[in-house]
Amino acid sequence: MPRMTSTRHEASAARGNIVFFFALAFGLYVAWLIRDVLVLLYVSALFAVVLSPAVRATTRLRIGRWQPFQESGAGAIFVLVLAVALFLVAFCSLAFPPIIRDLQGFSGEMPGRLPDLLSKLRQIPFASQIDTGDIISSIQNFATQGAGDLLTSAKNWAGSLARIVVGFVLTLYFLLEGDQAYRWVLSFLPNLRRKRLDAALQRASGRMGKWLVGQASVMLVLGLASTILFVSLHLRYAYALGVFTGLLNIVPVLGVAVSLVLALLVAAIDSWGRVLGVAIFFLIYVPFENYYLIPRIMKNRVNLPALAIFVALILGSALEGVLGAMVAIPTAVLVAVLLDEYGIRRDAPHGEA
Repeated sequence: MPRMTSTRHEASAARGNIVFFFALAFGLYVAWLIRDVLVLLYVSALFAVVLSPAVRATTRLRIGRWQPFQESGAGAIFVLVLAVALFLVAFCSLAFPPIIRDLQGFSGEMPGRLPDLLSKLRQIPFASQIDTGDIISSIQNFATQGAGDLLTSAKNWAGSLARIVVGFVLTLYFLLEGDQAYRWVLSFLPNLRRKRLDAALQRASGRMGKWLVGQASVMLVLGLASTILFVSLHLRYAYALGVFTGLLNIVPVLGVAVSLVLALLVAAIDSWGRVLGVAIFFLIYVPFENYYLIPRIMKNRVNLPALAIFVALILGSALEGVLGAMVAIPTAVLVAVLLDEYGIRRDAPHGEA
């Protein structure tokens, strides 16, 4: 009889293992199908964690003895969103009008300037052999092809814009109700495991919140340095271009590349000397930021070694492009804290068996 009972238990365990295997395989298959949605949820939740210190600081704001957002996280979030929106509106209203005026003037002067440009082009050695008709035809073909590509990519741009809007809304919801969802997920765990995981995630949240301060410092350094350079070179739109360069630096690698292209195009309008000055500045600054400034600031803020930060940026860019690069360092912080809590086996104190 005991032998039959043991056989039944073994058969039941085998069936349970088979069911668990197929359930796990099915769950992984479903997760693969909805991987874009899962990535969007993860990134939104991560941004909510990163921005939560700013929301808490706003709730502690005092006007005399009055704390307007003491019991209203929604009010604090609304004020932060409104402040960012007002800053963007003010920036666009100050930066775009002179650019639009110059573009309109340039387009009006272009037919008259074209013969002079072609005559200067012919003075360059070997340039006299270039057929200007072929150049104009190539430009027209390029413009036609570019217009067609723009129309065909409109659907992709619309999809990307929709993802940004959905991610923004999800981030707001996580800021408002994320704590309730967090407690609900932890409630499925036993009490001891729940407390341990909660303590680890709270440590990770604190370090990820400091990442935003570090990233803002990197953006401020590039914004100030580039503004000083653009003003000293007497570049057009120097202040607007400097602010835009600092803001774009929130996107690792790509932000600096876009800023470089814009600055070179603006400098090329006036003189090649200014182009050379902009190029030299970025050739010096980009390695300085990537290999010294970011690792040093982020190490002090999030307590990660420089190699881990550099590898995280590479992996994030390879997996999810720009979005992956933006969340690479906070994700590395989360992984480091979880590995420190669950993956590292610490030696027992002396005297313990």
